[in-house]
Amino acid sequence: MRFLRRSLVGLFLVAVTVGILAYAGNSVLSAVKARLAQEPVERPARERVFAVNVLAYQSQDIAPVMTAFGEVRAQRTLEVRAQAGGEVVYLHPHFEEGGAVEKGELVLRVDPANAQSALDMARADLAEAEADLRDARRTLDLAHQELAATDEQARLRLRALERQKDLRARGVGTDSAVEEAELTVASANQAVVSRRQSVAQAEASVETANTRLQRARITLAEAERDLADTEVFAAFSGQLSNVSLTEGGLVSANERVADLIDASALEVSFRLSTVQHGHLLDDAGRLRPAPVTAVLDVFGADLVTGGHITRESAAVGEGQVGRLLFARLDVAPGFRPGDFVTVRIEEPVLKGVARLPSSALNAAAEVLVLGEDDRLEAVEVTLLRREGDSVIVRAPGLSGREVVAERSPLLGAGIKVRPIRRGVDAAAQDTPEMVVLTPERRAALIAFVDRNPMMPEDAKARVKAQLEQERVPMKMIERLESRMGG
Repeated sequence: MRFLRRSLVGLFLVAVTVGILAYAGNSVLSAVKARLAQEPVERPARERVFAVNVLAYQSQDIAPVMTAFGEVRAQRTLEVRAQAGGEVVYLHPHFEEGGAVEKGELVLRVDPANAQSALDMARADLAEAEADLRDARRTLDLAHQELAATDEQARLRLRALERQKDLRARGVGTDSAVEEAELTVASANQAVVSRRQSVAQAEASVETANTRLQRARITLAEAERDLADTEVFAAFSGQLSNVSLTEGGLVSANERVADLIDASALEVSFRLSTVQHGHLLDDAGRLRPAPVTAVLDVFGADLVTGGHITRESAAVGEGQVGRLLFARLDVAPGFRPGDFVTVRIEEPVLKGVARLPSSALNAAAEVLVLGEDDRLEAVEVTLLRREGDSVIVRAPGLSGREVVAERSPLLGAGIKVRPIRRGVDAAAQDTPEMVVLTPERRAALIAFVDRNPMMPEDAKARVKAQLEQERVPMKMIERLESRMGG
């Protein structure tokens, strides 16, 4: 009985389970049929609206500034060379690397003993040549006097001959007397010729003495130059560089011992592309003396000086491109020849243009302008210049309208947008980040600046003045700590 009862209970539970499963399956099937029988509900599509940053297009007069990199050079550089060889017996007290000398000061002197001896010999030879010339002139004067006396005697002999001839014609004189007078005249004429030869010889002696005197003077001038070459004077005020000589050393003729650099007359050489160079030409094709600004990065406290373009290279160097230009710098304290600087060149003013972010312009020189109902319009503009992250464009019809500052592939003409206009927050982003230093950190930075031998004194003063402020630019701190290993 027990077995029968348990079997019936199990059978009952199985039947109940099957019934429940059948009911569940029927419910699901009914729900699916009801769902399929319903008509689909179409929801209205909503237009996607993008948020964009916009700014006003403002026409103005802008002077574009192109940026280049150049090297500071000295306009006046002189190679100091010893013109005479020998032992160096004197050097300027500041004859050392970086030593300053003034114009006209004696820089070095080579032992002048041999040159002085040669000069004394040349002076003695000159005195002897002058004495020979005076003696030759006296001899010439005496020869002229003897010639005059001989001419007078010849004239007397000729008159005596004429008297003898006259006496013979009157029958008083004899032929022997006439012949004797003729012989006397011939002898007098021969004496005149001899005296003329003496005069010619005396004149030749004078010319020879003159020639010897000229040679003596030339020798004396050479000896004076040789003696002067033993001393080297500063042609202009400046500083010495590449010094390679000590007092007591030996130098050879024309040996280079140092360089004299005029640090007060500096220029910067920089290279521009051909297109950039064309922006600096006037209507006649000549280079404008455009103003430039040279910036030397010194641990965040930039050294800045002005100048203007003076000339350009006459030819493009082998393997080079563009144009090499030179700009003379104004007073440039802290700059030294060889410094690598950033050069900003101011171009002529462009009228009726606007400055926009470079992200607002596409490859087809088009910008997106906010139109009616906040929908975008594509407008073509004229691209004039590119300056870093900005561009200078001209579009007369856009004055006062709003332009999309940052384009994206999702934006295009006809798309509706939600404009975000720049305000105080954008201006605050352009302000350099300032931080407050702890006393220990401030002291470490100031100590590093004081110990730095490469920083000019005026630059040190400016950096320390900024470090002593309550709030210091973060950019300067990062530069200093990157160099001090912090």
